[in-house]
Amino acid sequence: MSDQYPYGNNSPYDSNGSNGGNGTDPQADPRVQKTSLPSYQPTMPALPGYGVPPQGAQPPGPTPGWQHGGVPQQQGPGATLMTIGDIAITESGIMTPAGLLPLRGAVWTVSDMSRSESKTPTYAIVLAVIFALACLVGLFFLLIKENVTTGFAQVTVNSGGKYHAVMIPVRGPQDIYAITQQVNYARSLSA
Repeated sequence: MSDQYPYGNNSPYDSNGSNGGNGTDPQADPRVQKTSLPSYQPTMPALPGYGVPPQGAQPPGPTPGWQHGGVPQQQGPGATLMTIGDIAITESGIMTPAGLLPLRGAVWTVSDMSRSESKTPTYAIVLAVIFALACLVGLFFLLIKENVTTGFAQVTVNSGGKYHAVMIPVRGPQDIYAITQQVNYARSLSA
């Protein structure tokens, strides 16, 4: 075996003639289909404005709003006071993916779109089945209940003719309370 083919050389183009090879170039073999097409065929023509920028193009400057990486760029003086989802509130305005919104006069809303339900956990059902066969005391495991909260809280801000909404997942009633308190603080900053 060679180093080039660790599992043996089964190529019909073996240079030493072994394994049925004829020692010729693959392009000279009549069994190889000859084509003038490149090996890569693009599925769509390139659209203008996409791909590699033209020669001499300057990179775009910083764009307003939320930047990749989760760090808002500063548009002026002021540090980030708080964030709610992808909305950042600074001393000078509200940063959203839609752009910079004025802080004064902003209208904030929060909507609870979660639901809570009480259900019997899986481990209680398994223990009830195991102990029900031994004695009827196992049926008391079916009395175990746990509250499960699923859903989202929607926070919206409307200011300066722009509107932005963010959906924040919640895991319990305490999350809804915390988000509502954050929105109340944002309302006090906007007044």
